Amino acid sequence: MSTKLRILSVLEQQKGQSISGQTLADILGLSRTSIWKGIKTLQKEGYIIEAVTNKGYRLSAKSDVISAETIRPSLLAALQDLSMHTFKTIDSTNDEARRLSSKDPIRQGIVLSEEQTKGRGRLGKSFYSPSQTGIYMSFYLKPNLNMADAALVTTATAVAVCLAIEKLTTKKPQIKWVNDIYLGDTKICGILTEAVSDFESGKVETLIVGIGLNVKEPSAGFPTELEAIAGFLTSSAEKASFDRNLLIAEIANQFYTIYQAIEERSFLAEYKKRCFVLGKKITFKERNQQFEAVPIDIDPKGGLVVRLSDGHQRTLSYGEIIMKKPFE
Repeated sequence: MSTKLRILSVLEQQKGQSISGQTLADILGLSRTSIWKGIKTLQKEGYIIEAVTNKGYRLSAKSDVISAETIRPSLLAALQDLSMHTFKTIDSTNDEARRLSSKDPIRQGIVLSEEQTKGRGRLGKSFYSPSQTGIYMSFYLKPNLNMADAALVTTATAVAVCLAIEKLTTKKPQIKWVNDIYLGDTKICGILTEAVSDFESGKVETLIVGIGLNVKEPSAGFPTELEAIAGFLTSSAEKASFDRNLLIAEIANQFYTIYQAIEERSFLAEYKKRCFVLGKKITFKERNQQFEAVPIDIDPKGGLVVRLSDGHQRTLSYGEIIMKKPFE
């Protein structure tokens, strides 16, 4: 571990409290000059480290830089050895996850970035990913799942994100089938799952699960085309002290717990509880024809069971549904 990361690890353990340069030097076996240089480097990278006269250095509670060293202590024991790759900016965390998984056919991990320049969602849509306001992360996994069970990963991830948010905040997010998470009438999170499969065995070789979560309102606001659609998790009063690293760790923990038993499908009950489209009027397109329907259930494969206007039932396995606002 580099000098700066060793310093950061100690400061994280005492976040919000002061620790003298000499104490840091003694703990880490470094010179005071090395401590000073390490602090300066961390400050340049965006960490809010205050130098307090006669008290030393203090990592501000407002400091919010995505860091593997900050995330790892909050992960479950089973995830402590998980590979973690963090970036200041990247084209797409899903694309990087694909690149990493192709280099190592065995290892699994997480890709995280403060910003995406080519973030994307389902159906070829782009995902606005400004710097230091969201969580942009991708798991790359080597599952032993058939395609049917792999398709459940998107719904499982939606539940994991909701559970993590509920554990760390008082917010009550809801799910719009199949992969969008909402607070009220605005979308705060999207999920994109991509698979590389073996056609002969029917098994999924690599699974990439991307999560884009708007944590804070961008300083410049959302692009015009997103203003009526996009929302964010924290209020202006909450965002200064909100810890994105802790939420990342909790999402990973919740996802891991569900993923280990995904074939049992027990998480679908949690999905149904939060799926606000059930019982509401929707429209969807199929073969260039538009249909009106009312969703009535989620099937064991994560499909949306709908009742058409003529009374017949149909199950949607993919695609997009449209609802009029307000959703209530």
